[in-house]
Amino acid sequence: MPKLSKNREKVEKAVDRARKYTVEEACALVKSAKFAKFDETVDIAVRLGVNPKHADQMVRGALVLPHGTGQTVRVLVFAKGEKEREAREAGADFAGSDDMVAKVSEGFMDFDRVIATPDMMGAVGKLGRVLGPRGLMPNPKVGTVTFDIGNAVREAKGGKIEYRVEKAGIVHARIGKVSFADNALADNAKALIAALVRAKPSTAKGTYVRSITISSTMGPGVKVDPGQFIGGAEEG
Repeated sequence: MPKLSKNREKVEKAVDRARKYTVEEACALVKSAKFAKFDETVDIAVRLGVNPKHADQMVRGALVLPHGTGQTVRVLVFAKGEKEREAREAGADFAGSDDMVAKVSEGFMDFDRVIATPDMMGAVGKLGRVLGPRGLMPNPKVGTVTFDIGNAVREAKGGKIEYRVEKAGIVHARIGKVSFADNALADNAKALIAALVRAKPSTAKGTYVRSITISSTMGPGVKVDPGQFIGGAEEG
């Protein structure tokens, strides 16, 4: 086992592994444990009591975090005519129709989010092998296939995140940067957890929110007590 650096060893000792913290305490601890010279990303991992292999237990959605993610998001929009113009006016970094489809198929990938109007999905569908594995394929379930292009672009730029439960039943998401205020990180974390609770499948039985961990890029994971979110989500 590799030896921990002095900085890492110090922050590891600051976290009580046997304890489960409140969201506020966990966010404050993640910030105080920072030792990297860059502005680390803060992530949350929520383990849910679902089996994603069953379609009726898939948990997926999107929400705009109250304080954004701290990330500069490059948005690509597939749209025609007036909708393309609307996308650019709303702040889209790239926008186009068949010309943009061709550009992406030729290898252009300098974007982080893809939005498309419904009438473009026939052409965009051809990019499934390129966009799908990267989690960039537009999907109406998360609001990235829409005629309300202006609002979709503004939300993407303003901190909208998409979440999807993985095979192991865990949802991973970015909730900000260590430079955020403690309350901003806590608000973002609570907003995501609340969204997951609302998205509980009716077929999920037993404990739904099983564990929550918050961590920064270089820091240790801090366990959060899921009991504060247990209630209506555990019924059924």
